[in-house]
Amino acid sequence: MSAPTQRRNPFLGRMPLPERNYIADALRTETVGGVLLLAAAVAALIWANTLGGSYEAVRGFHLGPATLGLDLSVQHWAANGLLAVFFFVAGIELKRELVAGELRDPKAAALPVIAALCGMAMPAVVYFTVNSVGGGSLQGWAVPTATDIAFALAVLAVIGTSLPAALRAFLLTLAVVDDLFAILIIAVFFTSTLNFLALGLAAVGLVIFYLLLRKGVRGWYVYVPLALVIWALMENSGVHATIAGVAMGLMLRCTRREGETRSPGEHIEHLVRPLSAGFAVPLFALFSAGVSISGGAVHDVFTRPETLGVVLGLVVGKTLGIFGGTWLAARFTRAELNPELAWPDVFALASLAGIGFTVSLLIGELAFSGNPVLTDEIKASVLIGSLLAAVFAGILLKLRNAEYKKLCEEEERDEDQDGIPDIYELDNPEYHLRMAAIHEAKAAEHRRLAEVAAGRHAGDDGPA
Repeated sequence: MSAPTQRRNPFLGRMPLPERNYIADALRTETVGGVLLLAAAVAALIWANTLGGSYEAVRGFHLGPATLGLDLSVQHWAANGLLAVFFFVAGIELKRELVAGELRDPKAAALPVIAALCGMAMPAVVYFTVNSVGGGSLQGWAVPTATDIAFALAVLAVIGTSLPAALRAFLLTLAVVDDLFAILIIAVFFTSTLNFLALGLAAVGLVIFYLLLRKGVRGWYVYVPLALVIWALMENSGVHATIAGVAMGLMLRCTRREGETRSPGEHIEHLVRPLSAGFAVPLFALFSAGVSISGGAVHDVFTRPETLGVVLGLVVGKTLGIFGGTWLAARFTRAELNPELAWPDVFALASLAGIGFTVSLLIGELAFSGNPVLTDEIKASVLIGSLLAAVFAGILLKLRNAEYKKLCEEEERDEDQDGIPDIYELDNPEYHLRMAAIHEAKAAEHRRLAEVAAGRHAGDDGPA
């Protein structure tokens, strides 16, 4: 008697309904924010290449109390202030994924985590290789490691491509893990000289923030002023100020208690995400993406090792890293791909993750802060690399768009109109009774219409 074969775990299969609904809501907001982000980037490019003097004057304008160490340029406020809101949301997303989402089960989390790590390591390897051979600076190794989920979803919206829920969830999980390691990279590799007094006071502020949360204290008028103080102290400490946003996001409770329809973390994320996606990130893009794009500048992007390393890291490194990491992880964890999908779908998704806009621009500014000319060239390479990745992914996804639409329609079908997609009710006897009643009612209506039509036809043929 042969030994029973070991059943493999499904990969990119159907998600639990609450998780699916949460992700659908989150991605809906990110898609709108992504379109605004795309519009802001285009506006920045037009502004910088038509009225460059006014653009530089506005983003270089300083404001803020100098006595508090906050006399910062508009560009600095956007990068360190507004992006703290973005990283606050990222912190909540990460916390939720760890306690209630795809990352709560170590076995299930292994595959997306490995894919994300490979998707960050391979671009860094590509950049390192190009600049080692070409004699360029190795400071920008982290620039092509980031994925911009909002920009990727904006591309999907613009080209009109649907993605099944499992692929969208996988993309979001990749982005969450990606954000975590981007945060660690910023904290470890781009921290200037430390002001230990300011850092210590920021830590005290975070402890107070945590204790207030655990005591159940409510009221935005308590937390918003405290958050601003913590951010200001972190800004003066030498640690990048966005770390404060992440830390506070991670402190929120993201598990539901009895009687709660959503956890405090989910509630606050629902309130703050539109502010992040619709205002903070687009405004950052407006004051960071404005670089001069000319024939000479584009030529330099493809000939200078630093910028070529960024482009190849985003387009080639991200795709090969995520796809290769996913394939190897699935092979060694015995995870079987959803039979409704194919490995080319994963490859297309990996190429879409090569769009590394927001965090890549931020890391580019940090990596080459002492060289404004190279900073602008690195930004141009991020724009061009993200554009190439978007075009490549768009072509691959369009090839399967008809199949994706069928899968999406099947996922959304709700014939009994009870608010729950039918695929989640197939094992529910009550669902089958409701569907039988619906089909019987439809059949009776068809019979009645047929009898009416037959009667009219008989009347037409009869004597006048």
